[in-house]
Amino acid sequence: MRLKAYKYRLYPTVQQEILFAKTFGCVRFVYNKALDIKTSLYQKEKKSISIYDLIKQISQWKKSEKWLKEVNSQSLQSSLQHLDIAFTKFFKEKKGFPKFKKKLNRQSFSNPQNTIVDFKNKKVSIPKFKKGIKTIFHRTFKGKIKTSTVSKTPSGKYFISILVEEKINNIKKKSPKENKTLGIDLGIKSFLTDSNGNKIDNPRFLNRYLLKLKKEQRKLSYKKVGSNNWNTQRIKVAKIHEKISNCRKDFLHKITTGIVKNQDYTSIAIEDLSTSDMVRDRKMSRCISDVGWGMFKDFLSYKCDWYGKNLLIIGRFDPSSRLCSCGYYHKNLKLSDRNWECPVCTTNHDRDVLAAKNIKRFAFCTQNTYPSERGEFTPVESCVSDSLKQEADIL
Repeated sequence: MRLKAYKYRLYPTVQQEILFAKTFGCVRFVYNKALDIKTSLYQKEKKSISIYDLIKQISQWKKSEKWLKEVNSQSLQSSLQHLDIAFTKFFKEKKGFPKFKKKLNRQSFSNPQNTIVDFKNKKVSIPKFKKGIKTIFHRTFKGKIKTSTVSKTPSGKYFISILVEEKINNIKKKSPKENKTLGIDLGIKSFLTDSNGNKIDNPRFLNRYLLKLKKEQRKLSYKKVGSNNWNTQRIKVAKIHEKISNCRKDFLHKITTGIVKNQDYTSIAIEDLSTSDMVRDRKMSRCISDVGWGMFKDFLSYKCDWYGKNLLIIGRFDPSSRLCSCGYYHKNLKLSDRNWECPVCTTNHDRDVLAAKNIKRFAFCTQNTYPSERGEFTPVESCVSDSLKQEADIL
């Protein structure tokens, strides 16, 4: 069995849009109210309240706020479960503290059950929407529907993501072997360089639309906040951001699918990069955010499970672009040095190709032989100024 999500575009009627807006607002209200209760209780009394106690309070909130009764009660409960997950990530995974939801950001609500899909009539039915919502199905699925999530983008588009339990088993993974492994080095000048010397250029989607984005954002700054003209211009800016995001996702999906479908390799080795630390450098933060390394890793991870490939991740402090195969470590390698010659074995290295080969090699080094093989070195990401991946100056 395998869980897979299918996302479709919704085209609701005017009345359905009104009910959507009410549901978004009620879910946002319950989430923010519960977050305020939890933070206030801890600040005043140093106590914590469980998610189950908060769910019990929903019935009391409905008495004072009667408009909460107009929407699906299970969606309200799901919003509290999402809040509980956010707190769990904050304490266990050291993620950011949960924030209050805003009206103009992406809106969503979940339906734990009773989602019905009618491919023939091109409609999806969820609680409170029994007549069905017009949907564009670009693909079908077979399996048991678990949950669904309706979302609205800042540009005003509606989508539904349906989680389906399919009767498909993931392909059994083979034991990783070095000669059947592809090493991948991610960068900015070249988005990807593999251990075979192949390179994929960085498309730089943000740069393509940056001039247009600046122009529309400047117009938005002249509008009165909250007016109709301001809202119209806000949607124009949101559509440009959405276009950039869609282009980036399409590019990453095509790249990762091509990698995992390559039958010549059973394993893929990549480097564990700390993107959150890298974006602290204001000179390169925009380029690092635009390239989408974290999204690439997430896509590659679940696709490796689908297609039976091993994903090997090496440490982020390994000197992949500075260590020659002979064991010499180049301590003074600069960011602008794209090629360097080893003074010991006189080998000329392309730093990106060398990094990809070392990533592949490090993935199969044992704990005993690995440190002596690479020699002494200062960690590349030891501080903020040195935490950037060594790439060419792109500004």
